[in-house]
Amino acid sequence: MKQRTIGGHSFAAIGLGGMPLSIEGRPDRDRAVATVHAALDAGVTLIDTADSYNRDANETGHNEALIAEAIAGYGGDTSGVMVATKGGLVRPGDGTWLKDGRPEHLKAAAKASALRLGVDTIGLYQLHRPDWRVAYVDSLGAIRDLLDEGVIAMAGISNADMIKLAQEVLGGRLVSVQNQFSPRYTSSYNELQYCQAQGIAFLPWSPLGGISNASKLGSRAAFQEVADAHGVSPQQVTLAWELALGDVVLPIPGSSRPESITDSAKAADLELTPGQIEQLSVVLTP
Repeated sequence: MKQRTIGGHSFAAIGLGGMPLSIEGRPDRDRAVATVHAALDAGVTLIDTADSYNRDANETGHNEALIAEAIAGYGGDTSGVMVATKGGLVRPGDGTWLKDGRPEHLKAAAKASALRLGVDTIGLYQLHRPDWRVAYVDSLGAIRDLLDEGVIAMAGISNADMIKLAQEVLGGRLVSVQNQFSPRYTSSYNELQYCQAQGIAFLPWSPLGGISNASKLGSRAAFQEVADAHGVSPQQVTLAWELALGDVVLPIPGSSRPESITDSAKAADLELTPGQIEQLSVVLTP
C-alpha cells in the first residue's frame, strides 16, 4: 500500500474516519468494532477520531473509547497504528455541535482523550475548529503548550485556512491540516496546494462527499467512466484521484461497515493515468 508521511512518520495512504461509528445512525457495537478490525486487516495505520464524536448526552469521547477498545481487541500487530484525535468541539446530545476553543478546555480535553485512548502521549492532536469567541492564537497556544508538555507528540489544525499563523504559533511544528475536500466540496483545494508546497500533511475529511453522498459518486459521469475502465468502484477512483493531487494527501473516509473501508483501502494501490487524473480534475474548475 502507498505510504504518506505525517511529521516524519509513515502511514498507509488511506486512513479511517471514525465519526460514523459513534454519531446519529451509528451501527451496533459489534459492527463498529468489526469495521475497525477490517480497516486494520486492510493495512490502515491512521485512524481519525475526536472527543466530540458522540450521539447522546454524557458520552463525550464515545468514539475514542470505541476505537481504543477495538484496537486492543485486535488479534494482529498494531504497533504501527496511530489514533489521531481532536479537541475544540462539544456535543451536548441534542444533535448540535458547539465550539469551545478556550485554552483551559483544550488542555483538559487533550488529557482526557489520552486517558480514553490508553496512551501516555497522543500521537497527533488537532484543533477541531476555530472558536470565534476565542482568539485563534490563544487556542493554538494551548496546542503549543500541550506539545511542550509532552501530552501530544504532533499537532495539527482542522476546518481552518490559517495555516501560516498556526505554523508561527506552534514554532514550525504544524504537521497536518484536516479540511473537508471531495469532488462535491473543492473549496479547500487552495489549502491542499499550500500544504503540498510546505510539506504539511493534508487529511481530507468526508473525501467521498459525506455519509449520505458517497453512494452518489457514480452519478458523476467521469468518475463512473474511470471506475468502469478499472473495474472498481467510483469510491475507489475518488480516493485514488485525491491521492494523485499531492503526495501529502491522506484521505480519511468515514465508514460504518467493514465492506466499505475494505473497498476504500484498495484505492491506495489504484494507479490512474495522467489523462484520467485530468478528466477527473474538471471538478476543480470554478
